[in-house]
Amino acid sequence: MDLERAMEDRFAFGRNWQSYAARLPAEATARARRSLAAMLGENALQGARFLDIGSGSGLFSLAALELGAARIHSFDYDPDSVACTASMKAQHAPDAPHWSVERGDVLDAGYVESLGRWDVVYSWGVLHHTGQMWQAVANAATRVAPGGLFFIALYNDQGWLSRIWHRIKRFYVRAPRVVQKTMNVAFFSLFALLLAAADILRLRNPMTRHNGRDERGMRLYVDVADWIGGYPFEVASTDAVIQFMRERGFTPVKVVDVGFRQGCNEFVFKAPGA
Repeated sequence: MDLERAMEDRFAFGRNWQSYAARLPAEATARARRSLAAMLGENALQGARFLDIGSGSGLFSLAALELGAARIHSFDYDPDSVACTASMKAQHAPDAPHWSVERGDVLDAGYVESLGRWDVVYSWGVLHHTGQMWQAVANAATRVAPGGLFFIALYNDQGWLSRIWHRIKRFYVRAPRVVQKTMNVAFFSLFALLLAAADILRLRNPMTRHNGRDERGMRLYVDVADWIGGYPFEVASTDAVIQFMRERGFTPVKVVDVGFRQGCNEFVFKAPGA
């Protein structure tokens, strides 16, 4: 597929990530490291080759580096995300020659093939935004080395509710900037109130969602903007993803299922081979 295919009707993920990276929370990298280790295993990245598909802010490439990855390649379709990842590297790991950053398209079979094989292929919350989710998952899976790990997160299928969100997101990306900003504020206020109430009931500090201290080091406002505007938008059930990967010889190692809730189901698969 042509790397320069039209960018209309697509959320500006990179601009959103740049605003986050410019004010990177102090604990963000530590949280990102812990979330990677929790899913992959404490020492899974030690000396490993790590491919970050849809690197966004570059935070998780940086976390992989700090967890001992021997080689890291980060790519993203969005040029602003590429710039954001490159800036993250320049600020936090300027002397890491084994970390490369470039623009690339997971739907471009030729480009994907040129990347070679990697011990860990990582793509969190990205492949459902390509417009061809299943093809993107299949392409990404081909880059996992024999016996390697494939860590992906895909939007949960909520049935009719997902169809409503699809319409909201499509409206958002086609709306004037002033309408988008109004929607950001309105949805952020709604989500912040509902999540704060849930946190209080669970005896948790509601502010952790705002200061980069959630499980993945994210900030709530950035996540809400990403959620509302995240288009193209596709979803998948946990069973559908597991079946799709089993058909390609992959074995599920760890699955985090959000149930009927909004958000991403997380999967770690082991590739066939020694």
